[in-house]
Amino acid sequence: MQIEIIIIAVIVFIIMTIGGQININQMISDNQMLFLKLKESDWDFFVRAKYGNNANPDVLFNKRIKNALIVMVLVFFFMIQDLNAVKVLIIFVVGVFVFKMPYNDIKKYYNQHMHQIDAMLPHYLKSLEILIQHYTVPVAIGKSMADAPEIFKEGLQEMIDAINSGDDTIEPYMAFARKYPVRDSMRMMRLLYRLSLGRQERKQEQILTFSRSISNLQQKARETRYKNRLEKMESKTMSMLITTGFGVMILLILAVMQLMNG
Repeated sequence: MQIEIIIIAVIVFIIMTIGGQININQMISDNQMLFLKLKESDWDFFVRAKYGNNANPDVLFNKRIKNALIVMVLVFFFMIQDLNAVKVLIIFVVGVFVFKMPYNDIKKYYNQHMHQIDAMLPHYLKSLEILIQHYTVPVAIGKSMADAPEIFKEGLQEMIDAINSGDDTIEPYMAFARKYPVRDSMRMMRLLYRLSLGRQERKQEQILTFSRSISNLQQKARETRYKNRLEKMESKTMSMLITTGFGVMILLILAVMQLMNG
């Protein structure tokens, strides 16, 4: 009888959720500040890295919260009989697992493509370096927007808006680096900020320093790419050798067994 009650409760919950009597989205919205404390610091960057600027990290984050809550409620219904501390812990663990699963998936995507994503910053900065020789840093950044990688455009626009509003501190540059935590982004943004403060007579010297730093970044990216290719080839070779070894061993065992039977 208990299982029938649980099934009916689950069906009623689903119907009320779909019908709007139970509004999970409203509940999440009302407690947004509380749920945001669960948000990973690099979530927004990972979302933009995978889906581009058209994706809304906040919407996807709220979807994670919603899915986790729904699963926790459903698991609660199935464990409501003889509810105890262990079952409550299981409900919590299941909810955390469902909540963290999209983050782990998107982080895995970044780890698989991080060298390609990291290489976007030095490539963009190299094109920016040419513009800086003729314009001030803020103007050069503005002119570079059209050809900048899609992933950086929103952050660049925020940086330009902050600078144009009168913020002449390093904060707009650091905000960009925090938003896009790719390889050496903090250091490169500091160099860019110092370049924006440089006097005209020292500009060429600072551009050379900036250029050398970009070249070092590009060299690191190339070395990492080659290293990963080599490791991938070694892994495939090792897998092939292990597979071949097992195959030979099985054939030898079969041959021995055949001789013994003969």
